[in-house]
Amino acid sequence: MLGHISLGVRDLAVAAKFYDAALGALGFVRLWTGEDGLGYGEPGSGEKLNLFERVNAYPPGDGFHLAFNAPSPEAVDAFHAVAVSHGGADAGSPGVRPNYGPTYYAAFVLDPDGHKLEAVCQGP
Repeated sequence: MLGHISLGVRDLAVAAKFYDAALGALGFVRLWTGEDGLGYGEPGSGEKLNLFERVNAYPPGDGFHLAFNAPSPEAVDAFHAVAVSHGGADAGSPGVRPNYGPTYYAAFVLDPDGHKLEAVCQGP
């Protein structure tokens, strides 16, 4: 459905360190770097997430978050750990979310700008 999504960040260098680590734990890579932006996605693909440095950038309000597919529960665990160790904040530790489904394993973090992110593995 979505071609890509773009987020504004207040400090591109801080965001780059966070997203390189957090998305790297899920197998995603930085695909491009520009003067005021970055793009991430699967290796060899087009970008799915763009970050642009904007002085007045603020995250969307309650109800909005981005969910990234994880290849395994261990990748969800790694995402959460590296995100928190690279300036993110815990917003829901890794675990099964039975209210979403019997195999829905996820973790939530806030990036350094306050965007709510989720890593989710929905396999057995």
